Amino acid sequence: MFTDSRDRPITIFSGRSNLPLGEKIAAEFGQELGHVTLKDFSDGEIYVRYEESIRGTDLFIVQSTHPRGDNWMELLLMIDAAKRASADRITAVIPYFGYARQERKDQPRVAIAAKMVANMLTTVGIDRVLAMDLHAPQIQGFFDVPVDHLYGSAVFVEYLLATGIDDIVVVAPDVGSLKVARAYAKRLGADLAVIDKRRPRQNETEVMHIIGEIEGKNVFLIDDLIDTAGTLCGAANALRENGAREIIGACTHAVLSGPAYERIESSALSRLIVTDTIPLRQTSDKIEVVSVAGLFADAIRRISADHSISTLFVP
Repeated sequence: MFTDSRDRPITIFSGRSNLPLGEKIAAEFGQELGHVTLKDFSDGEIYVRYEESIRGTDLFIVQSTHPRGDNWMELLLMIDAAKRASADRITAVIPYFGYARQERKDQPRVAIAAKMVANMLTTVGIDRVLAMDLHAPQIQGFFDVPVDHLYGSAVFVEYLLATGIDDIVVVAPDVGSLKVARAYAKRLGADLAVIDKRRPRQNETEVMHIIGEIEGKNVFLIDDLIDTAGTLCGAANALRENGAREIIGACTHAVLSGPAYERIESSALSRLIVTDTIPLRQTSDKIEVVSVAGLFADAIRRISADHSISTLFVP
């Protein structure tokens, strides 16, 4: 077993929300996942028991918190059980941070859910959080413990460079994605465009204008999260109508709920590249998965050694 900079044993455990990713992260780190019993009682309550001593360990818990809410509850119980079993430091590794889209009071009488779950993690006793592509980066400020924020751009840029595609324009599907799209364009040496859209109601979007030159170009359409795929597919269709050639979509978190798969299949997207922060509900010929396990394992290695991980923060 590896030890950290203070000679504490390093242990990695995973919840059930994305066990394959947890296993990959542990393998990339160079050890097996720790043994923990996780089960549901007949009434739906969750039971957690660590099957090995974790006293004095530098402990990492891998758990994506996509719907349903049980994934959050399981993470909280795993943290509480670890605290009561005398783990020395507990880091929540949350590849996908659920409820991040409810990070502000954008209308009367609504909850700020992202702040609430941050409070819950802090109250239950977490020492550190490691997450990827938070939908709203300011969520880091909701915590009173250190938050390390990784970016999926590392694996996407590597993927694009390996394909050898040239004459690329990086397109932001909305103004909110412009900063990240600009970072991609800089790293790829590509031009930049942005889509002006309006949202008449939740989970519905309408393309208004395309700002930038995309006619005859290969397009890389980037977003942090795809839920019902309305924004991405609407953007892809608009780009095709305006003369774009190959349209490659990419997103870190493939929530893909409701009609998402059907929309992707019938859209102008030639392919969609996603990471494994969330397990796919079904397969699609248009969807390719790249793993972020190596990136998380590297971050865990640096955190446990008290080394800087700032080089992993490049968007």
